Amino acid sequence: MAGYEGEPERVWDEYQWERFLQQQEDKAEKYMRLLEEYLDDPQRDEIIGREMGWSQLLDTRDWSVELDALPDEDAAEEDERGIDETFRSVETFEGHDLYRAAFALTIWIDHLFDRNDLLPNEPAAVKLATQAAVANAKLAAALSGDSLSEIGMTIAYLKRALKAITVSMDAAAQLRKVAGLVTRAQYAVLRQRLFQVRDGIVTLMGEYRGEWRRRFGAEGFRR
Repeated sequence: MAGYEGEPERVWDEYQWERFLQQQEDKAEKYMRLLEEYLDDPQRDEIIGREMGWSQLLDTRDWSVELDALPDEDAAEEDERGIDETFRSVETFEGHDLYRAAFALTIWIDHLFDRNDLLPNEPAAVKLATQAAVANAKLAAALSGDSLSEIGMTIAYLKRALKAITVSMDAAAQLRKVAGLVTRAQYAVLRQRLFQVRDGIVTLMGEYRGEWRRRFGAEGFRR
């Protein structure tokens, strides 16, 4: 990640990215709590802006000129390039074997829920589905774009995906103990799919950590 103005270029390792991502997740959770609390308050935006420390929301300046201004041709072309790059990123991660396996897992779990009306009321089943979806989302973030340009960020997202899939595996084991919810055959397929995703994440993390060592050496790298 680039340094501040006047500072040399810096590359964040996975631990720095983890701290950054955790901070962003904490802020997102705080924002959602505030939004729920002040949803019907006429001063909602001002209150949330003050609580979140977003001073720009408290700015009394009239933004109508900026908002009403039409973009020039150069800006329009820039936007189009950004959209094209976004679609290319989507195509990149959707074509990755590991992402496809994780996505297939979430679809399989959805079908499992469709076949059994009792599953949505079982906490272990809900945790299984939720965390499998989280793992899928984190993998999409890890694999989007040029993942080698920010190896630390990629590994940090992969670790989050690994944590989510591990929780899913624990939930699946708990679900198997509840009589009548999943058959032995269903659990065998579920377990195989979960292990496929988990092992794929572990392997990919190893590859990126190896690339980190190759580029930057062992300094600053911790298990």
